Amino acid sequence: MAQNSTIYKVEISVSDMDRHYYETHKLTVAKHPSETDERLMVRVLAFALNAHEHLEMTRGLSTDDEPDIWQKSLSGELELWVALGLPSEKVVRQSCGKSKEVIIYAYGGRTADIWWDKIRNSTTRFDNLQVFGLSDEDTSALGKLASRAMKLQVNIQEGDVMVSVGDDIVYVTPVNWKGADR
Repeated sequence: MAQNSTIYKVEISVSDMDRHYYETHKLTVAKHPSETDERLMVRVLAFALNAHEHLEMTRGLSTDDEPDIWQKSLSGELELWVALGLPSEKVVRQSCGKSKEVIIYAYGGRTADIWWDKIRNSTTRFDNLQVFGLSDEDTSALGKLASRAMKLQVNIQEGDVMVSVGDDIVYVTPVNWKGADR
C-alpha cells in the first residue's frame, strides 16, 4: 500500500526588495513520501523567490508533466514553470516549449555542478530559461528549518535571501548559472 503525503501548513511573509513585492502567503504543502525535508524547503524557497498572487504549488513529484510550481494567466496559459533538482535535457526542452518563462533551481552539490556542465550547451537556445544553483550548505540548513506548521519570513535583497523561522535564520545565495542577468 502506498504511503500518503504529509501535509505542511506554511505561512510565508515575503519581503522582496529586488521586485518590490511584499505579501504573505498561506500554503498547504503536501510532502511526497519520497521527498526529503531539504527538497520541501527548496520548494518553499522557490515559491518565495517567485511569489505572485497567481503562483501555486503543483502535484510535483507525483506527476511527470507538471513542474513543482507554476503560474498561469487568467486565461490558463503557463506564464512561469519552476522546476527543482536536475531535470533531463528533454524535460528542460519541453518545459521551455510549454511556458513563457522557465526557472530551474538546481541543488545537490557536486552532482548539480556535473549536471550543469553536461546540459549547459544545450540550453543556449532557450531565451526563456533561467538556471540557479543552490549550495549544499544552504539547502541542508534550510532542511533543518522544516516543521509541520511553519511561519517563515523571507527577505530578498540584491539576490541574497534570508529565511527566518522564529529565532533560526538561514542565509541563501542562489548562483545565477543562466538567465537574464548573465
